[in-house]
Amino acid sequence: DTSLAEVNSFSPSVPISPSSMINQYKFEDGPELRDLFITVDDPESHITAIETFITYRVVTKTTRGEFDSSEYEVRRRYQDFLWLKSKLEEAHPTLIIPPLPEKFIMKGMVERFSDEFIETRRKALHKFLNRIADHPTLTFNEDFKIFLTAQAWELSSHKKQGPGLLSRMGQTVRAVASSVRGAVKNRPEMFTEMNNYMETFSQKINLLDKIAHRIYKEERDYLNEMKEYGPIHTLWSASEEDIAESLKGIASCIERCCKATEKRMAGLSEHLLPILHEYVLYSEILMGVLKRRDQIQGELDSKVDTLANKKPEKDLFSEEIGKLEDKVERANNALKADWDRWKQNMQWDMRSSFTNVAENNLRYYEE
Repeated sequence: DTSLAEVNSFSPSVPISPSSMINQYKFEDGPELRDLFITVDDPESHITAIETFITYRVVTKTTRGEFDSSEYEVRRRYQDFLWLKSKLEEAHPTLIIPPLPEKFIMKGMVERFSDEFIETRRKALHKFLNRIADHPTLTFNEDFKIFLTAQAWELSSHKKQGPGLLSRMGQTVRAVASSVRGAVKNRPEMFTEMNNYMETFSQKINLLDKIAHRIYKEERDYLNEMKEYGPIHTLWSASEEDIAESLKGIASCIERCCKATEKRMAGLSEHLLPILHEYVLYSEILMGVLKRRDQIQGELDSKVDTLANKKPEKDLFSEEIGKLEDKVERANNALKADWDRWKQNMQWDMRSSFTNVAENNLRYYEE
């Protein structure tokens, strides 16, 4: 679909070598500048009378002065990751928080607690923490530090210090009230463009995700048929002496095709499917971020309207409006900076992913 060009700002000139294409792009923070390294591994099953759950080992190595040690090892379950994500969203409402893998999986796709599911989730959790570690602001969040360093009982104690139920309900009510006010009157053009971009991006990335899964399913069905087809020729060769060698040759060829197809499928499941799905989740997150920015703007607009109708209380409202204007400006600046960074990383990920798939396809057809 040539209209995909509308969603990206990729250069139309493509180098001859796909690998050289990747080398044109670099992340803002190269490995030599990093001072925080995180690994998520060693999934472990826990069975209690109430529930069954998986914990993952989180190993952190750092040279930062604010950490008491240079290395930490803790175990975390999925709910702990959810808690961290909610705390980051609460502290930084207009920053783009990386997505977590969904809590529930699609029925029929893969069994929960299967090795495949656990490994897929482990990779996603590893990426989630490293995305945060590479972020110029989120990496210094205090809750993130506690997540990486606190033992289980300490983390549990820290969680209980969060806002109470009534406070959370109040925030929810305010958010809902703000969201039903309608379109923001004074939204800067930049954020309207962002919103339009994300609506288009969301449609495109969801379509690509569906197509990629369909390709993978067709490839899997094709492989299953080939696996049955090869042995049939071997058996056939035993009863057809005149063409036995030819039939054995076909069986051998089918076996090589099976191996090549398995490698191609492994490439799709490693380099394409996770990236596309991650950005499906990112599209939802960004729409949420833009909505939260609009809510902050809506709060300011509401106060300005109230001031126009209550002139005797002008001084009191002016002070509130000043604070809200500062809040809107901070929110706008945070989102603007994060937006540019996110687009750069997205373009890198997409280019890298599709280049890997292209190279994988070349090897497949050569084989």
